[in-house]
Amino acid sequence: MASDIVQKNYTAKNINILKGLEAVRKRPAMYIGDVSSRGLHHLVNEVVDNSIDEALAGYNDKIMVSINEDGSVTVEDNGRGIPVDIHPEEKISALEVVMTVLHAGGKFDKDSYKVSGGLHGVGVSVVNALSEWCKVEVKREGAVYFQEFRTGFPVGPVKKIGKAKKNESGTKTTFKPDSNIFNVTKFNFETLAGRMRELAYLNKTVTIEIEDKIENVKEVFKFKGGIVEFVKYLDETRTALHKPVYIEGEKDDVPVEIAFEYCDAYSDNIHTYVNNINTHEGGTHLIGFKTALTRTLNNYAYKNNLLKENSKISLTGDDFREGLTAVVSVKVMEPQFEGQTKTKLGNSEVKSTVETLVGEKLAEYLEENPAIGKKIIEKCKRAAEAREAARKARDLIRRKNALDTMNLPGKLADCSINDPEHCEIYIVEGDSAGGSAKQGRDRRFQAILPLKGKILNVEKAKINKILENNEIKAIISAIGAGIGVDFDAEKARYGKIIIMTDADVDGSHIRTLLLTFIYRHMKDLIAQGKVYIAQPPLYRVKKGKEEHYAFDDAQRDEILKRMSKNGNTEVDEDGIPKGVNLSRYKGLGEMNPEQLWQTTMNPETRTVLQVNLESALAADKIFETLMGDAVEPRRAFIEKHAKYANLDV
Repeated sequence: MASDIVQKNYTAKNINILKGLEAVRKRPAMYIGDVSSRGLHHLVNEVVDNSIDEALAGYNDKIMVSINEDGSVTVEDNGRGIPVDIHPEEKISALEVVMTVLHAGGKFDKDSYKVSGGLHGVGVSVVNALSEWCKVEVKREGAVYFQEFRTGFPVGPVKKIGKAKKNESGTKTTFKPDSNIFNVTKFNFETLAGRMRELAYLNKTVTIEIEDKIENVKEVFKFKGGIVEFVKYLDETRTALHKPVYIEGEKDDVPVEIAFEYCDAYSDNIHTYVNNINTHEGGTHLIGFKTALTRTLNNYAYKNNLLKENSKISLTGDDFREGLTAVVSVKVMEPQFEGQTKTKLGNSEVKSTVETLVGEKLAEYLEENPAIGKKIIEKCKRAAEAREAARKARDLIRRKNALDTMNLPGKLADCSINDPEHCEIYIVEGDSAGGSAKQGRDRRFQAILPLKGKILNVEKAKINKILENNEIKAIISAIGAGIGVDFDAEKARYGKIIIMTDADVDGSHIRTLLLTFIYRHMKDLIAQGKVYIAQPPLYRVKKGKEEHYAFDDAQRDEILKRMSKNGNTEVDEDGIPKGVNLSRYKGLGEMNPEQLWQTTMNPETRTVLQVNLESALAADKIFETLMGDAVEPRRAFIEKHAKYANLDV
């Protein structure tokens, strides 16, 4: 019977062909990840990447980005300018081809671009497709050309609108994201500025200006020292043990640029890039760097009697990376990406290229700077001693069954389903909230782990001290995937790890402590999109049987305003309509189990924020600033962002 239905209803006329940019507008997430804030800001990055590619080719040294008062964004450079002559195959202007045809661009022509960040030729055409309107102005060959587009389609052909000054060239693209596609259309200056700063560090010949004409703020990024200044920026709240080591060279047509230094931190902080793309998951360039670093430092230590052969201490790769801050940047003609987020370099030849260059040049550096070499080895020896102490602590913990997943922490209320993909664990602040969560949860797939007080600040602690903290031991045991070098995200007992804390200052602090721990010691959970932050409501607004929850002050005011219009015209001195009961939740424990389920735990009605590594650089800086030893940067950060905090006065 089912077969008859298929044959009757499923014919050639049911096969839809999406032409041109229709596919992009129909399935935008396939091209930019999502249609939320992340995807929105990705549009700007796509356009800027084209300007950076012009810089890599040696034709551009300035990029200007502006968030305009009407919500649009302009990206302008002084590169060669997109060609405007007629394309031999498409019979239309090359500018129109670039803006309206997927997989069209100069990135596939090795004579135009040796390397590029935009590898698939979909960037600017996708931006055009997802914009309400887009306007492109090109200066080249003594003239100024212009073309306008609406939802990806040209309003008219390319027009010559003026003359350009002698030797003046470049492309100016202005676009306004389509509000019918994006959930969010307001650009965040700091998000864009973070990426522009990163690009300026990676491309020391380029000046990047970014301006927000709505908020009236502007930044200019120009770093003559390139990634050496990048490393200093990453470590500005830490104490460096020496000046950054800089390695530059080219082998087998792969330019390599590396800067690194050791500081007083207990974790490593390595950022890797391929053609300016942040490879969060690492890859062959990272493997090559780590291998060469370990081998070269080990050889240097033995050669100079800094580590005796009969010593009880044996240094490992992890010891050589403790306190290491590094930026590894390579340029590859045809990079092959792999991994879950397609940000892991797979080219096998790059490993040997990086390994050889680092091995040769680092050995030379150490011979010329023996005092620095000795400092580095001493730091690594201390790391080895802490690692050995941590091993003993782990062994002791295992003997006590605290890390054994067969003996889970007593306060864990586990779920009945065993499939991690369908299970989630709530890490909850306090026993009171934990009690409500245990009663309100769906026991089939939701586990609850209440924490007592604040966990240890891992930013300031060695691994052996971390493993002695009872709350951290409970988290490690409950998740069941180990910690640090032993961590394996695939062994995690839950597909979602949800942090649920109060919406006040203490709750924010506990949430930051938990995120710092996960980021430093279980980072793959974040990389795989398994970490979330619960969003409990701040207010309950009730009148009779009508009940609403507000997650911030603006939503509360909107609900009160709506209730006032519904016949409740009289308000009290606080602006609350008569007969309306407004409650502010001081903590999760004030909600009964049913309310907690309804607002914060029910997958059908809750709001959770996924934690991602879209900007690992920004995450690292925030954790370092908030949880490190330096007071002044922390004070400046808090003063700058105080208006966003929920303060209980």
